[in-house]
Amino acid sequence: MDAKGLAGASAFTPLRLGPLTLRNRFIKAATNEGMAHGGVPSKMLVKHHETIAAGGAAMTTVAYCAVSADARTFEDQLLLEPRIIPGLRLLTDAVHRQGAAVCAQLNHAGSFTFLPKLATRYPLSSSSGFNAAAGLSGRLFRAAMSAADMKRVADEFAAAARLAREAGFDAVEIHMAHGYLLSQFLSPKYNHRIDEYGGTVERRARFPAHVLFRVLNAVGRDLAVVCKIGATEGFVGGATAHESAQVARILRSEGANLLVLSGGMNIESPWVMFGNTLPPEAAPTPRNPLLRFASRALKPEPPRDIAFRELYQLEAALTVRSAVKMPLAYLGGVKSWANVETALAHGFDCVAVGRALIHDAELVNKFRAGAAAQSGCTSCNRCVLTMVLPGGTSCVLREPNDAELNRTPAA
Repeated sequence: MDAKGLAGASAFTPLRLGPLTLRNRFIKAATNEGMAHGGVPSKMLVKHHETIAAGGAAMTTVAYCAVSADARTFEDQLLLEPRIIPGLRLLTDAVHRQGAAVCAQLNHAGSFTFLPKLATRYPLSSSSGFNAAAGLSGRLFRAAMSAADMKRVADEFAAAARLAREAGFDAVEIHMAHGYLLSQFLSPKYNHRIDEYGGTVERRARFPAHVLFRVLNAVGRDLAVVCKIGATEGFVGGATAHESAQVARILRSEGANLLVLSGGMNIESPWVMFGNTLPPEAAPTPRNPLLRFASRALKPEPPRDIAFRELYQLEAALTVRSAVKMPLAYLGGVKSWANVETALAHGFDCVAVGRALIHDAELVNKFRAGAAAQSGCTSCNRCVLTMVLPGGTSCVLREPNDAELNRTPAA
């Protein structure tokens, strides 16, 4: 058996992540489900993750659990507060009945927020200045976080992790990628601070590492603590793979149980995140002329020759893989059994899969049974648009989700 074959054979062996053991090496990556009207989990959200678990994945990740009201990007986003614990408990119990684990992704949007009202005059970020999300949010400026702000937000992450534990989650994933608050500290594009939280990679990583420290202290004995980082931001002036490797070493030394390696930023380089461009209708044009100008000025154009390729994050992720000895999840363009074999043969401990499992929740079971070798996902990215539909995120090649189920609170 060659290296790929040996790696493929290990895809269905257990993986230990701190206090948690996964049944295999497949994780459902966090993808915005659009199934939390008013911040409350719906019955559709429960069904969605139970279906993923029944399809064979070892762990499914509930996306964008905001750690506070101001931490949300959208109003209809899960907000981790005591009132939703019964609904989340229904979700975690449903996943556990299928023999899988379930992870809550903890997030703070920072300046990438489209809320109509905030408790602060400007959205908070690592540094003050023009807001890269201005063309969509209408907010031209962002404010630098003070020491008191950072203490409060770290407290919010720790409190959210404890609520996740109370709701029955097996793991939490701290979102440090894609242009949200913690990645705004990591990114040289956003972080222009001249204090101990800016400048070198080590200083830019100080606050995200402190959040990890607080979450580990809160729940690390009971839950696996995962961090999602960008292997590269993928644009001129953004963090490189070598800088991300330095961040990975810092998070490993702090005690993270797993790093999920993604890439790209929501505003500056979404094509790096998805491996190709989003549908044109996913980028609305602001009506206000000033905001249109800001949007064009702050958002680079995608490369003209971009085309989707499987395992599109592999080169950047390998730079991180070579830098640290700890569990790493490869994320980006896993669409076939051959892709799984390749990722594991390169030393990644597991694969995180998003769009392919939205297309077919049974894909992992089909891989195991030899009933499929390739996902039917076309990488059209139109599932991104469906998150605002009444039924929530779904594959456009399938029937849409049940809108009534998505309107009904889980509990």
